[in-house]
Amino acid sequence: MNHRNLKITILGLNYTPEPTGNAPYTTSLAEGLVAAGHTVHVITGFPHYPEWKLKEGYSGWVRSEVINGVTVDRVRHFVPSGSSALARIHMELSFGLRLLCANWRAPDVVLLVSPALFSSAIALFRARLRVKRPAIGIWVQDLYSRGVVETGTGGGRAAAVIAVVESLILRSTDGVVAIHDRFKQHMVDALRVSAGNVRVIRNWTHLPTSPCEGRCEVRAHLGWTPEDIVVLHAGNMGKKQGLENVIAAAQLAQDRRSAVRFVLLGDGNQKKKLQTMSAGLERLQFIDPLPGPDFMAALAAADILLVNELPGIKDMAVPSKLTSYFNAGIAVIAATDAGSVTAKEIATSMGGIRVDAADPEGLLAAAERLGADDEYTKTLGLNGLRFRHDTLSESAAVDRYDDFVTSLASSRGR
Repeated sequence: MNHRNLKITILGLNYTPEPTGNAPYTTSLAEGLVAAGHTVHVITGFPHYPEWKLKEGYSGWVRSEVINGVTVDRVRHFVPSGSSALARIHMELSFGLRLLCANWRAPDVVLLVSPALFSSAIALFRARLRVKRPAIGIWVQDLYSRGVVETGTGGGRAAAVIAVVESLILRSTDGVVAIHDRFKQHMVDALRVSAGNVRVIRNWTHLPTSPCEGRCEVRAHLGWTPEDIVVLHAGNMGKKQGLENVIAAAQLAQDRRSAVRFVLLGDGNQKKKLQTMSAGLERLQFIDPLPGPDFMAALAAADILLVNELPGIKDMAVPSKLTSYFNAGIAVIAATDAGSVTAKEIATSMGGIRVDAADPEGLLAAAERLGADDEYTKTLGLNGLRFRHDTLSESAAVDRYDDFVTSLASSRGR
């Protein structure tokens, strides 16, 4: 693309070395924009997710480093022991206050990452106070107002208030990126954001191609037998994942002496509770977070990959794990409501099958059916891999963001 090189400041709570959630995408985007010739400065928090505790080796009030050409300033903020609504707001507000006082380095464009919505509001207030202010964009990974409704974390009044706040924030920027068409539809219809101000740019696969060799060795290392039908759920173990459903399915598998083994890989604020609930279950296994190459190897060694969601989760988020799942070329089961964003992704990609949320009988039956039909399961995996290459390309996504920030800067200049 022919355009001037810009000074871009990205303000987001999460960044590498956090392995899941928004961090891998923010990191890939920052590095991609540097590769496109821009000067990128990231102001972020101290690593804490998904464990919800400060990562070992990080201390102090501020920390600056350069990572793959990106200048990264980390600011200390409140880290809650869990992810309740009030604790999360406290964390976001504390990060926002740090953004209020941080050195933004006179950018041409400021890109806000939401979540965190409330810290984005504080940053937006600061940016708009400047006489010669930068162009402001916001990248929406989750819809807060839908999250309050769908997870049941607040009543109707709380949802209405957050919808007003979210609408005001989105409409106060110069441009909005939605990661799915359903997000854009909700922003336009319910949050009154101008359709012309919203671009849809899909999240991408941030992992290299999964390994094709050594599958048997990986399975043996992880304690999986050749007879096991391994159903692996990888990523955050939080409330919206509704993983009690997996525990119930594992109990059924054990009672019926099924070959299905359920595996929960990762961390999260619900992990200890889930481990306590599942004590003594032999058909359920917990694995701590794995580094990148080992993580990819584990995905490729499973027979089936699982997305599990709480009933009622429809529009608030697109599971980031799906991009990694499709990259692995392994069939997916989505335990989710009909009509959810996740269900639409599965149908569009043809990379898996859907069963109802909170239906352990249906989940176990689907796993047994796929485990008994190698040809069909292989076809689903190849469909997902094709979708990853055709639709979830990192280079194409970064090019679209390059065009987005350039157009923001140009329109602000005019």
